[in-house]
Amino acid sequence: MSTSKATIYIKAEQNVELQTEDVFVKDIAGIFCSDPQTLAKVKAIKLHSFREGQPQRQVISLLRVIEEIGRVCPNADVQSIGESAILVERVEVDRHKGPVQTLKLVFVALVSFFGTAFTIMAFHNDIGINEVFRRIYEMVTGSAGDGYGILELSYSVGLAVGITVFFNHIGGRRITKDPTPIEVEMRIYEEDVNKALIETADREGRTIDVS
Repeated sequence: MSTSKATIYIKAEQNVELQTEDVFVKDIAGIFCSDPQTLAKVKAIKLHSFREGQPQRQVISLLRVIEEIGRVCPNADVQSIGESAILVERVEVDRHKGPVQTLKLVFVALVSFFGTAFTIMAFHNDIGINEVFRRIYEMVTGSAGDGYGILELSYSVGLAVGITVFFNHIGGRRITKDPTPIEVEMRIYEEDVNKALIETADREGRTIDVS
């Protein structure tokens, strides 16, 4: 198939993280074309280069991508089935875990554990859970409770089981294949942040757009 008759399909990602300075079309989108030569040319198109001392985050408009493809393959038909703008960020990843990462992990784990424990205790104190249990015990048995019993024990076990089921994890194992509530919220938060960054860059004229 010749380039003039080639149809190129682009599925752009909303957010892309790279460890290299140069940004190519193959880095920011999935590309399909039945012509292998055209496909190779499109993948090799360079869109941007990160430089030291400059922002390591850039928004690239899909129109700019289509424009660059048109210069390399003038008569090709480009079909977009993805995002209209791509947020590209250059990151530096240390592949070797050191004591700093371990300390961060321990710190976050301690904050999460004690923070959650404090929240639960504050909530129970606010609603007077001990008084609630005492009244329930009196209603069922007809006598005042003399301390912590089966009611408190059952509630504590049920609370632990409920938290485990809700967060869908036991240690490092997932109970079901469904995403956890935290994963869902993080995905929503990530999408909102990406949209905000793309819109901000567009308003400030920092988007790499058509020339």
